[in-house]
Amino acid sequence: MSGDFLPEGTPRGLPGPLPAGERILWQGAPSTGGLWVRAYHARLVAAWFAACALALGLSAGSPVAALATVGPTLLVGAVGLALLWLFAWLTHRTTVYTITNRRIVLHAGIALPVTHNVPFAQVEGAALRAFTDGSGDLPLRLRPGLRIAYLQLWPHARPWRLARTEPMLRSVPDADAVAALLARAVEAHAEASQTARPMIVPRPRAVQENPGRLVAAE
Repeated sequence: MSGDFLPEGTPRGLPGPLPAGERILWQGAPSTGGLWVRAYHARLVAAWFAACALALGLSAGSPVAALATVGPTLLVGAVGLALLWLFAWLTHRTTVYTITNRRIVLHAGIALPVTHNVPFAQVEGAALRAFTDGSGDLPLRLRPGLRIAYLQLWPHARPWRLARTEPMLRSVPDADAVAALLARAVEAHAEASQTARPMIVPRPRAVQENPGRLVAAE
């Protein structure tokens, strides 16, 4: 939906003006580097082309023949990685994550922007997967019976959760602070509405870039 058709005064990343009593607590976007590495799998692509270049080089009959085959392979790989970076940058530029005192809003889409509203009342639990650069993923587990199509969410969805999709704030900078803010907002909303409180369970940041599986909320 184009911003030209939104009512005047609509904040960026939201489908309309904020209702009375609702306020924005935080807005952000996924980091380009995090998307490039973890959503578009740049390392895997680079490893694939490097392995192909090595295999072609070893099978060549001479150094000249090796250069003739390895060079174009590495060039194609570099172009592919550059295109993935472009997609990651476009995703970063067109995505807005919003946390208010009532809901989480995911506004995304390069060619066709789509906005997903996730009220706190629909969130059963959440998790935090932190990375060594300070960014992190915050997947949201929806209550039973609620589902958003995986392809509508991707790449803003927890990987491989197809049957019960989980919207995810992906590669969020300063993820620890965002998770703490979200936890406080959910708790305050639960106290005001007398509902069960979903919990965010953080996993300690590991030394490696990939700290392992997500820790689901209890």
